[in-house]
Amino acid sequence: MEKVNVFLGSIERVKDFVSHVTPFDADMDLVCGRYVVDAKSILGIFSMDLSKPLELQIHAEREEAEKILASLEPYTK
Repeated sequence: MEKVNVFLGSIERVKDFVSHVTPFDADMDLVCGRYVVDAKSILGIFSMDLSKPLELQIHAEREEAEKILASLEPYTK
């Protein structure tokens, strides 16, 4: 499992983020405190506090996780 912090912050970034992660087969979760939601669920993401960075947990083999992380680079800064 790979973990990285992502900052979504706006509705447009959330929609763009979901469109980036949806094509991947791997399971991904977003964690904020004690709340965990599916990273492919736009409604789940909107239930979180988007003013803070969220922890993205990628449940995949290292090779696939690296591809996912590379595609999500704009959200990790």
